[in-house]
Amino acid sequence: MTTQRQRVAQCTANQAAAEHQHPQPCVREPSLPVRVLRSGSVASVLSTLVVTCFSRARSRAAAAGTNAASQWFWYPRARDVDRPSLKYTAAGYAVHHASSLFWAAGYEAMRPEQARLSGRIARAAGIAALAYIVDYHVVPRRLSPGFEHRIGAAGILSAYAAFALGLLAATPGQTRPAKPRTAVMPGHRPRRPARKVQAVRSQDR
Repeated sequence: MTTQRQRVAQCTANQAAAEHQHPQPCVREPSLPVRVLRSGSVASVLSTLVVTCFSRARSRAAAAGTNAASQWFWYPRARDVDRPSLKYTAAGYAVHHASSLFWAAGYEAMRPEQARLSGRIARAAGIAALAYIVDYHVVPRRLSPGFEHRIGAAGILSAYAAFALGLLAATPGQTRPAKPRTAVMPGHRPRRPARKVQAVRSQDR
């Protein structure tokens, strides 16, 4: 009788503990296009702000750096345009934004959200360095960013650093699922393993 009561009590305690567990919500991971759009857009905006600041400080024309990127369509005239305009400024930013999404696709393909902070930094810096090499040492001059003549060497370094920082900032950190906690009912004390052994002995008798 004693053994049966102990089993019933233990079973009741287990059911009560299971009812008070807090299940972890199921978080759905964004698709690759969504992640590319997110990280590429943040990197594009942040690097454009840096280009604008350096362009204003060096060339006294805030839109000159962005205008230069439209040289894809109007080369070499776009490099010398200072005033903001729909023709040069909007087209220049569209080219820069499209390029940012292209490089963000390579960044997101390396699954940075599954890496630690050091791994995410290495991925973002590597993509920014690769983008610089391709922009200034691989593609024709007409397909380069073009803003190097308006912002200087320090501006170029800051722009690519801001691009890497944008990729990093848009990537969520690695999260570990929290262990489910069991709520203890008032007045309930968990049974020790020694009592289970004692119950088995009494059953054998």
